[in-house]
Amino acid sequence: MEGMPLNIPRTVEEVFNDFKGRRSGVIKALTSDVRKFYVMCDPEKENLCLYGLPNETWEVSLPVEEVPPELPEPALGINFARDGMQEKDWLSLVAVHCDSWLLAVAFYFGARFNFQKHDRKRLFEMINELPTVYEALTGNYKQSKDQSGTPNNISSKNKSGGKVAPSFICVLRIPFSFTGSFTNSCAAPHFLQSRLSESQTKGGRMSTPKEEESVEEEDDDDEQGATCGACGDNYANDEFWICCDVCEVWFHGRCVKITPAKAQHIKQYKCPGCSSKRVRV
Repeated sequence: MEGMPLNIPRTVEEVFNDFKGRRSGVIKALTSDVRKFYVMCDPEKENLCLYGLPNETWEVSLPVEEVPPELPEPALGINFARDGMQEKDWLSLVAVHCDSWLLAVAFYFGARFNFQKHDRKRLFEMINELPTVYEALTGNYKQSKDQSGTPNNISSKNKSGGKVAPSFICVLRIPFSFTGSFTNSCAAPHFLQSRLSESQTKGGRMSTPKEEESVEEEDDDDEQGATCGACGDNYANDEFWICCDVCEVWFHGRCVKITPAKAQHIKQYKCPGCSSKRVRV
């Protein structure tokens, strides 16, 4: 991936044209070229990125090797989440990351060439006139424009039962570490959700240290009795495990070819056995 264009944009207009070209490229990948894009994002491959190019084309490739990169890099590992989510949700997630990346590239050029306050404001206003990649993908742009009247008009529409555009917060999840804690149980991935719900007390009451210790002891007892649905081996603290959201059977990550990095992008995990079952019509 050649990140830096041959003709480096230096003015507000040139940066905006670069933004439009890259934006058009990723929109093509997520709409008219979506089947080709889907196939290229094979979860078995290494971390892949979606790049929009200034000439309105796109490519899926590995991140650049140079550190630090010449340009801000797009989201890494978009292919890992492909098979763990509904396709439309996965594409929406990619679209949101693309929007973030496009803004980062545009304002990188602004910072590099010392755009002043009025230049940065004008660049943002020009960009803001275009639908985001997410809006172009989902068709929410027209709806948001119809609802962009005065505060009173918005209030009256809501009160009259008008539908409000769904928030993307249902798709995005709070970043986490495997050793950290979650601020919202809805954000926890499926393979830790059951452990998290057990550790939370009813009614949102804060648990005392003694209660937390007893919960941890119960969890340890449950885990010690768990066996892998693939190989039959018992649970071990030094191994990564994942639970199927359909049959609720636990598996070694290595047995089902799921790494911790892949798991954090999966919205709902189905084990190989459940994935092979066809739904009866």
